[in-house]
Amino acid sequence: MRRIAGIVLAVLLIGGVVAAVMAGRQTEDTGTATKTVRGVIGSEKAEFFADPEVVKALAAQGYTVRTETSGSWAMEGLDPKGYDFAFPSSKAPADELAEKYGVREPLPRPFYSPLVVVAHRGAADVLRQNGLATVEKGRGVLDMDAYLKAAEDRRTWQDLKGADKYGELRGLLYIATTDPTTSNSGALYLAAASDVANGGRVVSGKADLDRTAPLMRELISVQGAQQPSTDAAFRDFVSGVGNPLVLVYESQVAAMLTAGQKVDDLVVLYPDTTVFSDHTVVPVTDEGRALGELLGSDPRLRELAARHGFRPQGAATEFTAATADHTTYLMQKLTVRQAPVPTSEVLHEMARRARGQ
Repeated sequence: MRRIAGIVLAVLLIGGVVAAVMAGRQTEDTGTATKTVRGVIGSEKAEFFADPEVVKALAAQGYTVRTETSGSWAMEGLDPKGYDFAFPSSKAPADELAEKYGVREPLPRPFYSPLVVVAHRGAADVLRQNGLATVEKGRGVLDMDAYLKAAEDRRTWQDLKGADKYGELRGLLYIATTDPTTSNSGALYLAAASDVANGGRVVSGKADLDRTAPLMRELISVQGAQQPSTDAAFRDFVSGVGNPLVLVYESQVAAMLTAGQKVDDLVVLYPDTTVFSDHTVVPVTDEGRALGELLGSDPRLRELAARHGFRPQGAATEFTAATADHTTYLMQKLTVRQAPVPTSEVLHEMARRARGQ
């Protein structure tokens, strides 16, 4: 009887320990539970969402975020079912998506980034010598009016004074961009260039489109095959291949520098007329809207966004702090002109004409 009683007691004790462990696990799981939200994002934000620190900060606020990438303008062809949000790289495609999905305004815009042109030292120096840019150390300003005139005249690098010193500078002078019909940066490049070509006025109708279309076509046609994303274009530039002048987001350069990576002969040219890429969340569900608002309001997520090169909306303190050691390349306070962006309808038509469609 004593042996039977001992066995029963042991079983009860083991059962009690197991129950306690399971209860503890359930409590722990409840305390760290997160809502999983799914979204489609521009490729330039992939590293931000994959950053373990960002994952941790989101989890602390109750979110697990699953993403896949797409060109911003290509998002309009996606079925929103199964997504909580879309996160294109600027307001124009976001507005189009919001109208298509019936999403109410305002749309969360947690951060932004201006477009810049990255160049190697030799190319930047040649542009300076020929009055196309001002350059000081690793940073400069591209004269868009002078550049567009050179492009319209189909000038080559060999036409430019000082280019003979650099064997890699050959062929037509142009800025390499992504496809404007599918990618945000390529479309915004046309927005800035057409504004300059239109006398500093946003292209707003057929007459403006007709007037600027030949030059926009020239800017795109000389490039041949274009990279599908700014990520691919920037990686090629950093590895030393591709065109001497490449249009990218400032955030990509800033993220590389804050991560401790360097391109020894890097020069960052800010077009004197540029476009700010407002990264805009299009919420498909309430969870998607809450996430978009959180990205712009949570101090830790704003700090991490700045570390990835984005400029949080509002006060510039996070970006200034994150880039304090890199002012040789980065313009902390933007002094260039921001061009207005045409409506989605006009920008689509401009991109189609530029691609010869």
